[in-house]
Amino acid sequence: MAENGTGILIEQLKSSIACDNLTTVSMFLNTLTPKFYVALTGTSSLISGLILIFEWWYFRKYGTSFIEQVSVSHLRPLLGGVDNSSPTNSNSSNGDADSNRQSVSECKVWRNPLNLFRGAEYNRYTWVTGREPLTYYDMNLSAQDHQTFFTCDSDHLRPADAIMQKAWRERNPQARISAAHEALELEDCATAYILLAEEEATTIVEAEKLFKQAVKAGEGCYRRSQQLQHHGAQYEAHRTYAPLGRTREAVKMMRDLMKEFPLLSMFNIHENLLESLLELQNYADVQAVLAKYDDISLPKSATICYTAALLKARAVSDKFSPEAASRRGLSTAEMNAVEAIHRAVEFNPHVPKYLLEMKSLILPPEHILKRGDSEAIAYAFFHLQHWKRVEGALNLLHCTWEGTVFHEVSVYPKKELPFFILFTAGLCSFTAMLALLTHQFPELMGVFAKAFLSTLFAPLNFIMEKVESILPSSLWHQLTRI
Repeated sequence: MAENGTGILIEQLKSSIACDNLTTVSMFLNTLTPKFYVALTGTSSLISGLILIFEWWYFRKYGTSFIEQVSVSHLRPLLGGVDNSSPTNSNSSNGDADSNRQSVSECKVWRNPLNLFRGAEYNRYTWVTGREPLTYYDMNLSAQDHQTFFTCDSDHLRPADAIMQKAWRERNPQARISAAHEALELEDCATAYILLAEEEATTIVEAEKLFKQAVKAGEGCYRRSQQLQHHGAQYEAHRTYAPLGRTREAVKMMRDLMKEFPLLSMFNIHENLLESLLELQNYADVQAVLAKYDDISLPKSATICYTAALLKARAVSDKFSPEAASRRGLSTAEMNAVEAIHRAVEFNPHVPKYLLEMKSLILPPEHILKRGDSEAIAYAFFHLQHWKRVEGALNLLHCTWEGTVFHEVSVYPKKELPFFILFTAGLCSFTAMLALLTHQFPELMGVFAKAFLSTLFAPLNFIMEKVESILPSSLWHQLTRI
């Protein structure tokens, strides 16, 4: 009995010591001087300000938030996050696919189907002018595209593909090219040939040879694994034919690809086909392609809208006269052409200034914003010659566009600032304001700080008292020891 009583007394003594420690901490917080709060808030403001400056620099350079990128790339897999973009039902019907297409916002960034080759075309501009034709944001999106198109989960099982999986993530072009050569030393790797054709080849002829080697390597891989892996190289290879003057071969290859792989429509390969058919002046086939893709259920583009307007204008533009039209009125065919131009201009009002050469053209980017200025540049860069070839088409466009007032349906939107930049900016401003107020009014801010801390710790003190009164002293002793 004496031993049990002694143990209980010891346990009560220890529990009272723990409560005394908590009381001491509360007293310490209540006796802090205003200088401490000035130092605390000033340091917090400085740290958040440094984070804000770094986040802003990283966003300006790479077009994304560093904290967001790290959390998505490294923390989400650890937490078991699931990519929302992955398909949840592979057996969805065509009707569901069409409805999904309708729900896709047109005002988003898309891969430019008429982009140029980095090595053979974009780099030439750099060599001549010393300027970069592509932004870091654009190249970062391309890197994400390459990882999506040319990598898979089983790449680590094949040494060459494992090297290429890392190569697509490299920011340095020379590092990517060196990795591609390293992969080719191990085996014939289709994706390595694709990377070299895109970035190392200095001429279209060299790029074509490398794409042919990629197709051959992909076919060999297909025969070995019975998995379809070479259509990406074929899709890239057709881009070399038109610049080399082999437009008919390009058209044939694109038709075969679209027939064999219907899912390639997600790459907007039909826009490449339209441009090649216009180059051949095969307007009947252009109309057939438009009849298939100029549908209300499919996402529109400047290529589709303005090509449809060009075909309608071609029927009347050679004899069109604004003076005669004002006297006698518009005929049915002229009215159809004007309405088609209205529709195209309403979709993207930036295009006419480039077609009419009121604004200078630059090299098209690798990604475009539909209904934006970047899409207008990409369209006019390749299609201006087709409008010039049709007599009077640009005159009709000028008269129709100049005489009609359109609402601003498309203004190139500024990139929204990431959440973490706004958060750190708010945190920096708030802590700086607290530091300033504490420095100017130390007694008043000290009272507020003590009241805040007392309020903050009041629930904790209340819970500790309740727990102490409810739990047995032996259990409370074990918890205090922990």
